Amino acid sequence: MSKRFFVYATAITILSSAFVGSAQNKSAAPATTATTSSSATTISASSTPAELARAALAGQGGDKFKNLTSMVLIGTVELYAPNSTQSIPGKFVMVTAGDKMRIDIDARPAVSFKNVYNGQQSYSSMPGVNLPPMSKFGPAVLGKLDQPGFVVSALPDKKKQRAFRVTDPEGNSTDFFVDATTGHIVTFLIPFNNLTFGTEIKKTKDYDGVNVPTSFTQRLEMAQGAFFAEYSVKDVKLNQPVGDDVFAIP
Repeated sequence: MSKRFFVYATAITILSSAFVGSAQNKSAAPATTATTSSSATTISASSTPAELARAALAGQGGDKFKNLTSMVLIGTVELYAPNSTQSIPGKFVMVTAGDKMRIDIDARPAVSFKNVYNGQQSYSSMPGVNLPPMSKFGPAVLGKLDQPGFVVSALPDKKKQRAFRVTDPEGNSTDFFVDATTGHIVTFLIPFNNLTFGTEIKKTKDYDGVNVPTSFTQRLEMAQGAFFAEYSVKDVKLNQPVGDDVFAIP
């Protein structure tokens, strides 16, 4: 295995894990349909961090987001190495169902990668490169604000974006920056293993009442420099049956 492949796959593994949805284990629902409507939540200059978090949850779709049984994102990705303007094109599939997640990235010959978390253990096609449990970071934590031990704290605002942090009982945290008009998430940052993973959501679309990103970028600072990935979602499937075999550990 080449050093170039190792560096790319390590970066893309972590970048891909940064964006996750909330998918609980409940009964399946009808097929996904895109609409032009979107959630709008009132945020004022005096809104508390807890109110901002509630607004962000509403911006994601509120109870419809919390009650997702599964989310599948399929599309294309452009991968950028540090200090490079030349991208490596590829395809990706991200599947979440409850605490389970699978990511496949095909950008051969540079990168061909698979990572699976079955709710208890992880598998990586690259030994030693595994994802943390997907329910502990990112938008998924917004659906757990009522659970004991979750703390919402203030962060400095950024231009027209309001900011807050959600910390779980184990000390895992996600920093959110939301649009002050809609409550939609614009950026979220995840500190993990002495690194910071940043996701910026460029475009979204309403699917059955859930606000789903259709274009987003991710940035990861590593010793080699900053890696970037630009994702374009071509197909979205919500609340579709996902068999346990999808998350089987090879």
